[in-house]
Amino acid sequence: MLCGTSVCAEEVMFRASAPQQVISGKPFQLTYTINARARDFKAPEFVDFDYLAGPYTSQSSSTSFVNGQRTSTFTLTYTYTLMANKQGTFTIQPATVKAEGKEYTSNGVRISVLPPDEVGNSGTGGSSSSGGSGSSSSSSGSGSSSQASSENIFIRTVVSKTNVREQEALLLQYKLYFAGVDVAQFTNNTKIPEFTGFLKQDLEQGEIQTELEHYNGRNYQTAVLYKTLLYPQHGGDIKIDPAQFEAVLRVQSRAQVRSIFDDFFGSYTNVTKALTAPGVTIHVSSLPSGKPAGFSGGVGQFHLQSSISTTELKTNEAVTLKLTISGTGNMKLIKTPAVDWPEGFEVYDPKVTNNFKTTSSGVSGSKVIECLAIPRASGEYVLPAITFSYYDTQEGQYKTLTSQEYILHIARGAGDDQSSQAVVQNYTAKEDIKQLGTDIRYIHAAELSDDDLAVKPASKVQFGQLIFWLCYLIPLLIAIGCFILFRKQIRENADLSHVRYKKANKVAQKRLKAAQQMLQKNEKTQFYEEIERAAWQYLSDRLSIPTAELSKDNIQALLRNKGVNDELIDRVKNVLSTAEFARYAPTGEQDMKHLYEQTTTMINDLEDQKL
Repeated sequence: MLCGTSVCAEEVMFRASAPQQVISGKPFQLTYTINARARDFKAPEFVDFDYLAGPYTSQSSSTSFVNGQRTSTFTLTYTYTLMANKQGTFTIQPATVKAEGKEYTSNGVRISVLPPDEVGNSGTGGSSSSGGSGSSSSSSGSGSSSQASSENIFIRTVVSKTNVREQEALLLQYKLYFAGVDVAQFTNNTKIPEFTGFLKQDLEQGEIQTELEHYNGRNYQTAVLYKTLLYPQHGGDIKIDPAQFEAVLRVQSRAQVRSIFDDFFGSYTNVTKALTAPGVTIHVSSLPSGKPAGFSGGVGQFHLQSSISTTELKTNEAVTLKLTISGTGNMKLIKTPAVDWPEGFEVYDPKVTNNFKTTSSGVSGSKVIECLAIPRASGEYVLPAITFSYYDTQEGQYKTLTSQEYILHIARGAGDDQSSQAVVQNYTAKEDIKQLGTDIRYIHAAELSDDDLAVKPASKVQFGQLIFWLCYLIPLLIAIGCFILFRKQIRENADLSHVRYKKANKVAQKRLKAAQQMLQKNEKTQFYEEIERAAWQYLSDRLSIPTAELSKDNIQALLRNKGVNDELIDRVKNVLSTAEFARYAPTGEQDMKHLYEQTTTMINDLEDQKL
């Protein structure tokens, strides 16, 4: 009573649970659990299952004190034993029960019934592709069991499809199958292939879960050891090499029994089992011809939405165009669509926000692009519709999405008033010159001292001398030169493309320096991002083309028009392709150093070309 305890009332929960997969002809248990004292329990009719026993009722309760607070729990369980005699997927309807004066209904249970093992079939590893076979070999270890054979434990290479389009996502899984063996640890040492020819996006695995699966006439416990999304980068047949895994098996030792306790509890030892997941060949079809003009490599199913902050504004006020590309596909490879702003708008680099989620069907989510511009002149302008082209994998054709067209009404701002203003004229008071005398005034010698009459040397600079005129001309020429220089700088700074052109090498060297720091820290993702930005931004600034409009094809054409040799153009394309590919494909430190040196040499050689 002095503790001031209180009872924590919980929400009443009534739930049903059973295995998701069961084997035909083998009994299983169905349980109903409620966390309160209940009565009038009514089970559903078990239409598709044989009733064997139940309900068996059990209850448990517990009380705990934490910081003077008392917490009590109570659980009441009803257990049935059922058996399925036919294959398929069936649903057990909800049950009802009364507790605390109310009636509660449980959830329904969905159960898949698998066929029993075929007589005389010990199970074999099947073929690859949508279910690749697995081979295994036993490694060293005492107490190796004959049960740990390739029929009882193996790995399949499971791919969602073997015929895909270029850049179309496919799911690859390495799936462990075992029956009649006790697996103590699923994976130990692993060796995953390089997936050459693909961009790879690993999926979060979490804790490995097991489930039943009927395969090749036998029921196995299965576990997915590794899964990833692959995006083929070119057409043709691409071979995926085999993968290597190790599993730790718990097998009964055949050593001589030394006591009654060894015979009763059994003696077990751990054995390492080497498993090989077979390779598989993916047949990749290249994207068909007839690509739309705005196609930038998007493959999947996408949607395009647009909005604008305002259509009524004044000069020197900002307007923001927002584009949202959503859907499922190779979202990370989609390039920013080009926005054709009207003349007289100062345009800034777009802000891109990615909200991606990697699922078994591909990368889904949205890419939000915010484009900021400032009008410098008043009037009515038309912002043309933005187009986004992609290849639809479901319909097998190119599609072009078009946004809304916007009409912008730009009024004259307060700081841009060009109305006539009153001109203030300054008048200088004029006064006639008065003649003070008709001759030289008389000098009174008495008023002068001897010092005033002393002869003084003439100054070094005298009127009419060259140095006299230079003292006037040199400051004048300096002032004119400064005026011309400052006017030129003002005009150049007003031309943003020219400013970027001049600072291209400086910005590129700054990004390369940051990439070198990432290289030293072995931060691969940040390193490849800096390398890719340095190359693309340098080419954008030097060629005076927005980054959104750049592609490998028009870079090649522009460099050739400026007289760059084919060997250097090939090196430029190679650097761009390698950086883009390496962001998603595994690489080593030597490849990173080589790419850094290639990029640095490429930019220096382009500087020598004086584009």
